[in-house]
Amino acid sequence: MNHAQVRALLEEQYQRYDQPAFIAADPISIPHRFTQRQDVEISGLFAALLAWGRRPTIISKCNELLRRMDDAPYQFITQHHDEDLKGLLGFCHRTFCDTDLLYFVHWLRWFYQRHETLEDAFLGGSTQKERLENFHNLFFSLDDAPQRTRKHVATPARGSACKRVNMYLRWMVRPDPRGVDFGLWTRLSPADLICPCDVHVERVARRLGLLERKQVDWLAAEELTAHLRTFDPLDPVKYDFALFGLGVEGVM
Repeated sequence: MNHAQVRALLEEQYQRYDQPAFIAADPISIPHRFTQRQDVEISGLFAALLAWGRRPTIISKCNELLRRMDDAPYQFITQHHDEDLKGLLGFCHRTFCDTDLLYFVHWLRWFYQRHETLEDAFLGGSTQKERLENFHNLFFSLDDAPQRTRKHVATPARGSACKRVNMYLRWMVRPDPRGVDFGLWTRLSPADLICPCDVHVERVARRLGLLERKQVDWLAAEELTAHLRTFDPLDPVKYDFALFGLGVEGVM
């Protein structure tokens, strides 16, 4: 397919998949349970960073986590007592366990004592690469940060494609007329976002000639996004819906 044909295909599939019906079966359904800004930010962060494995399992584990926080994540984060933390013990999804969870809660409480919104944590830097690196460094800046927890927050500094963090930023930053993505954060530009590059997106992108780099790393995510910007420079990651949807359904 030539450039115009690929763009037409992606536009068609974007229109098809970026619909409210997409929400229920996707981890983005977790932050859609809430209306308060901080609840959306916190539940979205957990949903994105726990998003590996089968989607029904991810959603189930996130709902379990929120139940342990009394389905009020911002209130729990900012007002919990030490005794309340016992309710988090035993939580585990894949390799993310209660040691990691307790640090997340600790860091989020520390951060919200100083900021109104988690958006502030992603504003350091002039490029998206710098912003994600700075977020990672900020997240693990507290003295008691467990070494084992670092693998759960990816950074371009380690060459990672940062799929889950990029997905979270898509949710929070990208204004969506259909209401799938939230567009809560307005100081970051959708034009600067990097496309989340999971196995489905990668496979379809290669077949469409949008990705040539063999290793799926930060440079591959940048390469894919650069191609997507030729289709829509202001909102390149909207095509994540198209690439992911075509991949999940096995169309390509």
